[in-house]
Amino acid sequence: MRVDGDDGPIVEGFTAVISRVGLTAMVGPSGAGKTTLLRLLNRLDDPDAGQVLLDGKDVREYDVLQLRRRVQYVGQVPVTFPGTVAENLAMAEPSADADALLERVGLAAALVHRRADALSVGEAQRLSLARALACDPEALLLDEPTSALDTASKGGVEQLIRSLTEGGLTVVLVTHDPRQAAELADAVIEVTSTS
Repeated sequence: MRVDGDDGPIVEGFTAVISRVGLTAMVGPSGAGKTTLLRLLNRLDDPDAGQVLLDGKDVREYDVLQLRRRVQYVGQVPVTFPGTVAENLAMAEPSADADALLERVGLAAALVHRRADALSVGEAQRLSLARALACDPEALLLDEPTSALDTASKGGVEQLIRSLTEGGLTVVLVTHDPRQAAELADAVIEVTSTS
């Protein structure tokens, strides 16, 4: 696999298999291409050479919207949209049970009518996870989901992530934290820099 950037390859000669079961952590130095690799898994980016397979089929052969519902991406910085928490969840799935989703990610149901932009960073990160889960994905791609959180919030999100994998969800996690990878992951993929 190869992914090129403006100054040359971001990722080159990379091959990996991600298990359908459990949590796989991608670790490595800054600039090694971990986030780029994560973005390839649901076609936020496409490789310049090589392919990404899901169920033995190149992801470019899937309808991109259907693929992204199956393989949800949650970025490093939590994203909220204008409106309430309930409206944010409905953007992902209009028929979603907001109370159940909030409970699943450890947020109080009382937040359902709060403006999403009034949430703390930790609450917003959990809302981003809840919105991804509203689509009932097969896999969840998490890019440094705890990097902006304090210690208490980080621990809560880590417990949530582990519980999701125990519930049968495939999770791929990018992290710079070796402790987090060691404690949470069932498998670790080391990504090394091309430079």
